[in-house]
Amino acid sequence: MHRSPIKHCKNCGASVVYRVPDDGDIKQRAVCPSCQLIHYENPLNVVGTVPHLGDRVLLCKRNIEPRWGKWTLPAGFMELGETTSEGAARETDEEAGAEIELEGLFTIINVARVGQVHLFYRAKLLSDKFDPGHESLEARLYAEHEIPWDEIAFKTVKETLELFFADRRAGHFQVHHLDIA
Repeated sequence: MHRSPIKHCKNCGASVVYRVPDDGDIKQRAVCPSCQLIHYENPLNVVGTVPHLGDRVLLCKRNIEPRWGKWTLPAGFMELGETTSEGAARETDEEAGAEIELEGLFTIINVARVGQVHLFYRAKLLSDKFDPGHESLEARLYAEHEIPWDEIAFKTVKETLELFFADRRAGHFQVHHLDIA
Protein backbone atom coordinates (compact mmCIF):
# COMPACT_ATOMS: atom_id res chain seq x y z
CA MET A 1 0.00 0.00 0.00
CA HIS A 2 1.32 3.46 -0.88
CA ARG A 3 -0.23 5.49 1.93
CA SER A 4 1.92 7.30 4.46
CA PRO A 5 2.13 5.56 7.80
CA ILE A 6 0.28 7.09 10.73
CA LYS A 7 2.70 9.12 12.85
CA HIS A 8 0.57 10.69 15.58
CA CYS A 9 -2.45 9.64 17.59
CA LYS A 10 -5.65 11.33 16.42
CA ASN A 11 -6.94 11.18 20.01
CA CYS A 12 -4.09 12.69 22.05
CA GLY A 13 -1.39 13.68 19.54
CA ALA A 14 1.36 11.43 20.91
CA SER A 15 3.70 9.65 18.50
CA VAL A 16 2.41 6.16 17.69
CA VAL A 17 4.40 2.95 17.52
CA TYR A 18 3.75 0.08 15.15
CA ARG A 19 3.26 -3.18 17.00
CA VAL A 20 0.79 -6.04 17.37
CA PRO A 21 -1.85 -4.77 19.84
CA ASP A 22 -2.43 -6.62 23.10
CA ASP A 23 -6.09 -7.28 22.20
CA GLY A 24 -5.55 -10.59 20.38
CA ASP A 25 -4.97 -8.97 16.98
CA ILE A 26 -2.34 -10.59 14.76
CA LYS A 27 -1.35 -7.61 12.56
CA GLN A 28 0.93 -4.70 13.29
CA ARG A 29 -1.09 -1.54 13.89
CA ALA A 30 -0.33 2.04 14.83
CA VAL A 31 -0.82 2.03 18.60
CA CYS A 32 -0.61 5.05 20.85
CA PRO A 33 1.67 4.28 23.82
CA SER A 34 0.06 7.14 25.76
CA CYS A 35 -3.71 6.52 25.48
CA GLN A 36 -3.57 2.98 23.95
CA LEU A 37 -5.82 3.90 20.98
CA ILE A 38 -5.36 1.47 18.09
CA HIS A 39 -5.41 3.16 14.68
CA TYR A 40 -6.69 0.95 11.87
CA GLU A 41 -5.72 1.63 8.26
CA ASN A 42 -8.51 0.53 5.95
CA PRO A 43 -9.04 0.54 2.20
CA LEU A 44 -10.49 3.61 0.51
CA ASN A 45 -13.62 3.31 -1.62
CA VAL A 46 -13.64 4.84 -5.09
CA VAL A 47 -17.19 5.26 -6.42
CA GLY A 48 -18.35 6.19 -9.89
CA THR A 49 -20.68 5.54 -12.79
CA VAL A 50 -20.82 4.26 -16.33
CA PRO A 51 -23.13 6.97 -17.71
CA HIS A 52 -24.70 5.82 -20.98
CA LEU A 53 -27.03 7.21 -23.62
CA GLY A 54 -28.05 4.86 -26.40
CA ASP A 55 -24.92 3.03 -27.52
CA ARG A 56 -22.52 5.65 -26.10
CA VAL A 57 -20.82 6.16 -22.73
CA LEU A 58 -19.69 9.38 -21.12
CA LEU A 59 -15.99 9.82 -20.43
CA CYS A 60 -14.22 12.71 -18.72
CA LYS A 61 -10.76 14.00 -19.63
CA ARG A 62 -8.81 14.45 -16.38
CA ASN A 63 -7.65 17.92 -15.34
CA ILE A 64 -5.86 16.57 -12.23
CA GLU A 65 -3.05 14.19 -11.44
CA PRO A 66 -2.58 11.33 -11.53
CA ARG A 67 -3.01 10.76 -15.25
CA TRP A 68 -3.72 14.36 -16.28
CA GLY A 69 -5.17 14.52 -19.80
CA LYS A 70 -6.26 10.87 -19.83
CA TRP A 71 -9.88 9.69 -20.13
CA THR A 72 -11.85 8.17 -17.29
CA LEU A 73 -15.33 7.42 -16.08
CA PRO A 74 -16.64 9.97 -13.56
CA ALA A 75 -15.47 8.64 -10.19
CA GLY A 76 -13.68 9.59 -7.01
CA PHE A 77 -13.27 8.87 -3.33
CA MET A 78 -16.41 8.23 -1.32
CA GLU A 79 -17.05 10.81 1.42
CA LEU A 80 -18.04 10.11 5.01
CA GLY A 81 -21.79 10.27 5.53
CA GLU A 82 -22.77 9.10 2.06
CA THR A 83 -23.70 5.75 0.56
CA THR A 84 -21.80 4.29 -2.38
CA SER A 85 -24.63 5.22 -4.75
CA GLU A 86 -24.82 8.77 -3.37
CA GLY A 87 -21.07 9.15 -3.82
CA ALA A 88 -21.21 7.81 -7.38
CA ALA A 89 -23.98 10.26 -8.28
CA ARG A 90 -22.10 13.16 -6.61
CA GLU A 91 -18.88 12.36 -8.47
CA THR A 92 -20.78 12.20 -11.78
CA ASP A 93 -22.26 15.61 -11.12
CA GLU A 94 -18.93 17.11 -9.96
CA GLU A 95 -16.80 15.74 -12.78
CA ALA A 96 -19.19 15.76 -15.72
CA GLY A 97 -22.13 17.94 -14.75
CA ALA A 98 -24.29 15.11 -16.09
CA GLU A 99 -27.92 14.51 -15.22
CA ILE A 100 -28.34 10.79 -14.52
CA GLU A 101 -30.67 8.12 -13.23
CA LEU A 102 -28.71 5.50 -11.30
CA GLU A 103 -29.22 1.91 -12.31
CA GLY A 104 -27.61 -1.12 -10.69
CA LEU A 105 -24.19 -1.73 -9.22
CA PHE A 106 -22.03 -2.93 -12.09
CA THR A 107 -18.42 -3.59 -11.04
CA ILE A 108 -16.66 -4.16 -7.74
CA ILE A 109 -12.91 -4.10 -8.29
CA ASN A 110 -10.32 -4.74 -5.58
CA VAL A 111 -7.02 -2.95 -6.06
CA ALA A 112 -5.30 -4.29 -2.94
CA ARG A 113 -1.81 -3.02 -3.80
CA VAL A 114 -3.01 0.60 -3.34
CA GLY A 115 -5.61 -0.16 -0.65
CA GLN A 116 -8.68 0.68 -2.73
CA VAL A 117 -12.01 -0.84 -3.73
CA HIS A 118 -13.63 0.63 -6.88
CA LEU A 119 -17.44 0.44 -7.27
CA PHE A 120 -19.08 1.51 -10.52
CA TYR A 121 -22.82 1.84 -11.11
CA ARG A 122 -24.58 1.89 -14.46
CA ALA A 123 -26.29 5.26 -14.94
CA LYS A 124 -28.76 6.29 -17.62
CA LEU A 125 -28.03 9.77 -18.94
CA LEU A 126 -31.12 11.97 -18.97
CA SER A 127 -29.55 14.56 -21.27
CA ASP A 128 -26.61 14.95 -23.63
CA LYS A 129 -25.70 18.34 -22.08
CA PHE A 130 -22.71 18.34 -19.74
CA ASP A 131 -21.04 20.93 -17.52
CA PRO A 132 -17.67 19.49 -16.45
CA GLY A 133 -16.28 20.64 -13.11
CA HIS A 134 -12.72 21.77 -12.34
CA GLU A 135 -11.39 18.18 -12.24
CA SER A 136 -12.30 17.58 -15.91
CA LEU A 137 -11.02 19.26 -19.07
CA GLU A 138 -14.05 17.98 -20.99
CA ALA A 139 -16.82 15.40 -20.95
CA ARG A 140 -17.76 13.57 -24.13
CA LEU A 141 -19.93 10.69 -25.31
CA TYR A 142 -18.19 7.80 -27.08
CA ALA A 143 -19.45 4.76 -28.94
CA GLU A 144 -17.38 1.65 -28.24
CA HIS A 145 -15.38 1.88 -31.48
CA GLU A 146 -14.57 5.59 -30.80
CA ILE A 147 -13.15 5.19 -27.28
CA PRO A 148 -9.49 6.24 -27.06
CA TRP A 149 -8.52 2.93 -25.43
CA ASP A 150 -4.80 3.82 -25.26
CA GLU A 151 -5.68 7.03 -23.43
CA ILE A 152 -7.78 5.49 -20.62
CA ALA A 153 -6.42 6.65 -17.24
CA PHE A 154 -6.89 3.56 -15.08
CA LYS A 155 -7.08 -0.20 -15.51
CA THR A 156 -10.26 -0.32 -13.39
CA VAL A 157 -11.95 2.03 -15.87
CA LYS A 158 -10.78 0.04 -18.90
CA GLU A 159 -11.99 -3.24 -17.36
CA THR A 160 -15.35 -1.67 -16.46
CA LEU A 161 -15.84 -0.28 -19.97
CA GLU A 162 -14.94 -3.62 -21.59
CA LEU A 163 -17.41 -5.44 -19.33
CA PHE A 164 -20.12 -2.84 -20.00
CA PHE A 165 -19.91 -3.24 -23.77
CA ALA A 166 -19.68 -7.05 -23.50
CA ASP A 167 -22.83 -7.16 -21.34
CA ARG A 168 -24.57 -4.72 -23.69
CA ARG A 169 -23.83 -7.01 -26.65
CA ALA A 170 -25.07 -10.02 -24.63
CA GLY A 171 -28.34 -8.20 -23.93
CA HIS A 172 -28.17 -8.30 -20.14
CA PHE A 173 -26.12 -6.68 -17.39
CA GLN A 174 -24.74 -8.44 -14.37
CA VAL A 175 -22.61 -7.44 -11.40
CA HIS A 176 -18.91 -8.17 -11.95
CA HIS A 177 -16.34 -8.69 -9.22
CA LEU A 178 -12.63 -8.76 -9.97
CA ASP A 179 -9.19 -8.19 -8.53
CA ILE A 180 -6.49 -6.13 -10.19
CA ALA A 181 -2.93 -6.98 -9.17
